[in-house]
Amino acid sequence: MKATGLISLWTLVSLPCGMLANPAEREDVVKHAIKLHRGKGAVITQRKQWVLESCRKLSGLLRQKNVVLNKLKNAIRAVEKDAGLSDEEKLFQVHTFEIFQKELNESENSVFQAIHGLQRALQGDYKDVVNMKESSRQRLEALREAAIKEEMEYVELLAAEKHQVEALKNMQHQNKSLSILDEILEDVRKAADRLEEEIEEHAFDDNKSVRGVNFEAVLRVEEDEASSKRNASKREVEDDLGLSMLIDSQNNQYILTKPRDSTIPRADHHFIKDIVTIGMLSLPCGWLCTTIGLPTMFGYIICGVLLGPSGLNSIKSIVQVETLGEFGVFFTLFLVGLEFSPERLRKVWKISLQGPCYMTVLMIAFGLLWGHLLQIRPTQSVFISTCLSLSSTPLVSRFLAGSVRGDKEGDIDYSSVLLGMLVMQDVQLGLFIAVMPTLIQAGASTYSSIFKEILRILILIGQILFSLAAVFLLCLVIKTYLIGPYYRKLHAESKGNKEILILGITAFTFLMLTITELLDVSMELGCFLAGALISSQGHMVTEEIMCCIEPIRDFLAIIFFASIGLHVFPTFVIYELTVLLFLTLSVVIMKFVLAVLVLSLILPKTSQYIKWIVSAGLAQVSEFSFVLGSRARRAGIVSREVYLLILSVTTLSLLLAPALWRAAIMKCVPRPERRSST
Repeated sequence: MKATGLISLWTLVSLPCGMLANPAEREDVVKHAIKLHRGKGAVITQRKQWVLESCRKLSGLLRQKNVVLNKLKNAIRAVEKDAGLSDEEKLFQVHTFEIFQKELNESENSVFQAIHGLQRALQGDYKDVVNMKESSRQRLEALREAAIKEEMEYVELLAAEKHQVEALKNMQHQNKSLSILDEILEDVRKAADRLEEEIEEHAFDDNKSVRGVNFEAVLRVEEDEASSKRNASKREVEDDLGLSMLIDSQNNQYILTKPRDSTIPRADHHFIKDIVTIGMLSLPCGWLCTTIGLPTMFGYIICGVLLGPSGLNSIKSIVQVETLGEFGVFFTLFLVGLEFSPERLRKVWKISLQGPCYMTVLMIAFGLLWGHLLQIRPTQSVFISTCLSLSSTPLVSRFLAGSVRGDKEGDIDYSSVLLGMLVMQDVQLGLFIAVMPTLIQAGASTYSSIFKEILRILILIGQILFSLAAVFLLCLVIKTYLIGPYYRKLHAESKGNKEILILGITAFTFLMLTITELLDVSMELGCFLAGALISSQGHMVTEEIMCCIEPIRDFLAIIFFASIGLHVFPTFVIYELTVLLFLTLSVVIMKFVLAVLVLSLILPKTSQYIKWIVSAGLAQVSEFSFVLGSRARRAGIVSREVYLLILSVTTLSLLLAPALWRAAIMKCVPRPERRSST
């Protein structure tokens, strides 16, 4: 060690001295180098001294901590033996001592965890990224657990502080006489405390140890109103944080769904502003589309585009808006079923069952063929083909709204065939959602387990068919024994008050929706069947209910179509316009040709002329491909690029649908029916 120090000293001295000619300057340099070398040793000595002193201090703190813990234990025993204290006061003091004990133990654990982390880091390899990533993950988990413990301790301290304040108030009340009003308020306060304890859910404590629950770091973004309260106290600001926004590390945003204190009413102002904005902007957009001859629904989609992420980005509660928009689909299908009587359903049930099944099988076959040519995975080909085989029920329902049902005796009404096939596609949607987890596993499985996956898919199909049989059997029972007396009771109770009628019909629709959901069939089918069952009571009943439900449906449909616009990205469409137009035209033409081919085989000869109209109605992609696409992207079935292509092709096909529909109507529908059908 000394030899090494002399060599370094000689090097330090000889280099500058060789460059200096003056002996006096050389002597100064040598003295300065010796001083620096001695100082270096002094620094090392100081470091050793600092380590020794720090170890002595740490050892002293640990001894002092043990002494304090023994004193706390003695204090707890003394409190428990004190007969002058009430049980509640004993519990409070013991709880306070235990909080302090926990604080001391956690502080000690933090010190040794830091030392252990330093030791683990020194033993690691700086070139091993995987090891450093694992160490970072462990530190992150430790920090999350520490944050949770600190949060729990802070909550306990707040409770202790609250108990202490209440104890002081009780002592003050005991020292002075209370008026009758003060006694009443004191009783109300105690009752309110009991109420809060009864309704409070310990959701955090109950779920933090549940399997699958992860601790995450989030940012809390306060509302603008809270920041403007300059003179508010800290406690008031904390009470006002109920509707602040949380943002996690994946940039997902969260809004409060259930507050801890359920006695205070709260409102999501972001959601209210979003609905108000959509309602105001939908009017000029729908008006503009009506002026240029387009359906108003495209105006609502444009409204969503302008307000969504690709436009002004003013919609904050996107998930809530989409959820409310789903009710527009429910009421749309209810009114479709209301116009679709069981007699018409019996007339076209074979076509409605066979047509969508044949079309889906052919679409999947073509998809697998093109996937093989383009070297696309089979699971991805099956998924894309199934998405593109579905058609939009709400869109076609708008096309058929108010159309004439005057078909000739013996002929089949094109609207009955079209709606029947669309409803069957909704059933297929529920089936595909049920099969989707198996499809995900099949994509990751080896060829040796493909037989098992196919067997699982067949079992799921059998379960869905059994559920469908159970649903239709239940509908038969309701139509025969229940729906008549139920509607007559509603009609009798709602004379002069339509509120009971609307509520009764809505409750029946939601009941059918819940039943089909419990049986793993699509909720949309339940809404459709609810309307069909009520329509069996006659034309007068249908007209009365339609007058009540249509305004509700129209408003919710605006929200639904605006929510579709939130997922339309014009910049992406413009960048890839040539490719997207080619893909969209290919899909529309393929669906139209396949529908014509299938309907030519299953339609009676006297009704062959309607195949052009029905095919035109089916030659677009359902908006539910957004839902399927998002699930598939999260599951890894499709990539981000394929997902955006599905969204864009779906949007463009919906935009082309009115033109194709009008062309088919002009060609096939007689002139007296043409005006109302378009």
